[in-house]
Amino acid sequence: MMTAEQKQFVEFIQAVGRGQRSGRCLTQAEASTAMGLLLNDKVSAEQKGAFLMLLRVREETADEIAGFTEACRYTLPSALSSINVDLDIGAYAGKRRQLPWFLLAVACLVENGVTVGMHGTQEPESKRLYIEAVIKAILGKETNKVMAMTLEDIPSRLQSKGFVYANLSILHPQLYSLIQLREQFGLRSCANTLARLLNPFAAKFSLQGVHHRHVDEKHMDVAQRLMDKNTLCFRGEGGEPELDPSKDTQLLFCRDGERQNVAFVAKQQWEIKPKALEPAELKMGWKGETLHSYGENTVLASLSALLMLLDNSEYSQASKQAKHMWDTRNTKRFLGCEV
Repeated sequence: MMTAEQKQFVEFIQAVGRGQRSGRCLTQAEASTAMGLLLNDKVSAEQKGAFLMLLRVREETADEIAGFTEACRYTLPSALSSINVDLDIGAYAGKRRQLPWFLLAVACLVENGVTVGMHGTQEPESKRLYIEAVIKAILGKETNKVMAMTLEDIPSRLQSKGFVYANLSILHPQLYSLIQLREQFGLRSCANTLARLLNPFAAKFSLQGVHHRHVDEKHMDVAQRLMDKNTLCFRGEGGEPELDPSKDTQLLFCRDGERQNVAFVAKQQWEIKPKALEPAELKMGWKGETLHSYGENTVLASLSALLMLLDNSEYSQASKQAKHMWDTRNTKRFLGCEV
């Protein structure tokens, strides 16, 4: 026999699944309720799969994503509420064409006193290079000084290094489990979008990268609805929050509900995909042992965009500051650790 919650959820499935004539979109409040039921395991496995895949086919509205995000934030562990972070970065796409050079831009910020909370995960059977693997490759035995294995690890990592990476599995196990459903569905669900929007540390500033056209606009619509303080979203290289110096890109900002678009003009020609993605190249680039023009241009572009977000500055000013940070970096330390 169905529970009261399962009967309630049937109405949400009917709303999104009845088709163009009889179906409708959920309101933000309805979406929040629906996702709350789903995250708290109040619905059956069949209902969960049907709901997520119906939304996948129809595509979620900004109201629905805003409601889902509200529910995800509401169900975050209470231990995260006491953690102070300046900048939130979700890194969920993984790389397959270029290395994640944006990690070097983040390291520059950390070196200059910005505390950063980064989160991500790996999708089942994916052959992409994820940021967690890159951090491990660069830092080696030092990795445990910045990577949290439990919620209790996070404050100490931030206090000692100014940076922490936490897998979504410890920050929001329920949302993590939704992402892992791709193995059964063969398709991504809205969970991937929600993870980027999560801002689990309630940081004042949030950076989001997306891949598909118009998704960046939807992220801004959600940020407006949720009145997020300071958000930057753009179509990054491979879907990560990395500004590709070979592509014209729209930088979309939302500050307390007010939006601003800034055009980034490509600084170089298209870069050929390397034969293999070797994280060691990032470490050598940071230490100044090799010259990689695309990598350096990516670092400077990404760092400039981040400084625009943090300082609310113009690109020309931010780019000068980014160049100074890069040129004066301590090549013997990376994310607060010895390298």
